[in-house]
Amino acid sequence: MSTVSTERLAAVFVEFADTLIDDFDVIEFLQMLTQRVAGLFATGEVGLMLADHRDRLTFMAASDESARLMELFQLQYNDGPCLDAFRTGRPVTNVDLAAAADRWPRFAPRATEAGFTSVHAFPLRLRKQVIGAMSIFGGASELMEADTRIVQALADVAVIGLLQERAIRRGEHLTEQLQGALTSRIVIEQAKGIIAQAHGVTPDEAFHLIRDYARSHNRLLSDVTGTIVSDLPRSARLLRQ
Repeated sequence: MSTVSTERLAAVFVEFADTLIDDFDVIEFLQMLTQRVAGLFATGEVGLMLADHRDRLTFMAASDESARLMELFQLQYNDGPCLDAFRTGRPVTNVDLAAAADRWPRFAPRATEAGFTSVHAFPLRLRKQVIGAMSIFGGASELMEADTRIVQALADVAVIGLLQERAIRRGEHLTEQLQGALTSRIVIEQAKGIIAQAHGVTPDEAFHLIRDYARSHNRLLSDVTGTIVSDLPRSARLLRQ
């Protein structure tokens, strides 16, 4: 039996369905995915990576700054649950980080130092092709079997959102879509740094400021961050408008 209520899960899937429209904002969608999955499991934070055209994983979204750092540590050390899920195409569940030093000798100690005690990871799959992975970093509680199926289902929905069903069927534009999302993520990180410095806030707070501005002005997140990065004199004033 799942620990997630039927009503809560239904609300998440409805929100996903409302988001998957033509020309939807990929980064905004992935950010929402990590936050909604984190919200389903109160003790966890969530991070997500996608593979580029060379099958190299790149950080894309996280529910908070601590999860972002955990994803970056995995990339830096070339070990961790996301990499395992990506390489094998299978979920990694209920791993005790305190006992995982043999499995991930560099990542596990850093995750433990950050206050996490358990970790799970789920592949983002398109048929037999794995295009990324999503991690849940949490406390002592374990994911039940029903919960792991729920998270994998959400990861599968994310793949459909990323690639769009018609493009999947035709087999077109896969590389272009993924590469565009990866490029957008780089620009977002640059914009977060600019706004954090200009407003004296944390990176998490800077991201929320940028996203709130994009929503209130009915603009794509990628458009707003592109403006911030390309027009530095204006960027300090942008979010005050």
